[in-house]
Amino acid sequence: MSQIKKLCGFLSNNIAVFIIIFSVIAFFYPGGFSWATNYTTVFLGLAMFGMGLTIKAEDFKVVFTRPKELLLGCVLQYTVMPLTAFALAKLFGLSADLALGVILVGCCPGGTASNVITYVAGGDVPLSVGMTIASTILAPICTPALVYALAGSWVEVSLLSMMVSVVKVVLVPVLAGILIYRLFPKQIDAIRELLPLISVVAIVMIISGIVGSNAQKIVTCGALVMIVVAIHNGVGLLLGTGAAKLLKLDEKKATAIGIEVGMQNSGLAISLATANFAANPLATLPGAIFSVWHNISGTFYAGIRQRMSQGFAFTAKPVGKQEGREESAPMP
Repeated sequence: MSQIKKLCGFLSNNIAVFIIIFSVIAFFYPGGFSWATNYTTVFLGLAMFGMGLTIKAEDFKVVFTRPKELLLGCVLQYTVMPLTAFALAKLFGLSADLALGVILVGCCPGGTASNVITYVAGGDVPLSVGMTIASTILAPICTPALVYALAGSWVEVSLLSMMVSVVKVVLVPVLAGILIYRLFPKQIDAIRELLPLISVVAIVMIISGIVGSNAQKIVTCGALVMIVVAIHNGVGLLLGTGAAKLLKLDEKKATAIGIEVGMQNSGLAISLATANFAANPLATLPGAIFSVWHNISGTFYAGIRQRMSQGFAFTAKPVGKQEGREESAPMP
């Protein structure tokens, strides 16, 4: 069992690598993965169910103990990313399909990968988890409403249909996972370290399926989408962190908020595009590329934030003197 746990930890910590590997394989051998697009909603539901199984009652306490930070994170999540997506779609003159896909990514809640990246960066993990939970719960209202408002100039958007989709693939699986954990806490705790494997496999299959189905189209527009996705993600990371620091939050909280804002639940964007915009097949592409990119950029950003926090510790002002010797502030 210990070996399996180590394997699950390895897979979770290196999900970006596996997404890239399987995406490359799917690109050259699309027939082996394109079938997965028929089960995008199922895979995402499994990932959300796995997330629900990991949520404990104490995770909700952050909602009440840190309302200012949580509110800031949710407001930034549902303003910075959607508006940036809309602006980039206009600026780059994207086609209707690609503009819809980028906006779908921007209007989604935070992704669970942000919690892992926040941990690596030395950020406030409980705050990150609380923001992910809060933005996910708000998603059935916020995501469809924002897509309706921002993407309506490109395509026809059914607000009710999207709300139903988000409830089915996000809210219901998450609540089901929370309920199962509530009923069988000891059994779930016994396999807790194996649960991330569900999300890893689900996300890898979603992305590989999209790449396999759009292999030829990626050749013609993949570079443009990559540039837009990278800018979108970077703006989220920087503005999220900057806004938190502007409000004088400490470095750990600023790191958590920046990463949470910049890393989206792009699997939901893919699922919504598949379920609600079948006439716009390329709308799934930005979400697929974002899933790969935000794990890579998030890891690099985590390293930068970690080094910066260590730098703050090294340059801290002396806190006192004893017998003619300066005492430096302790390092973490």
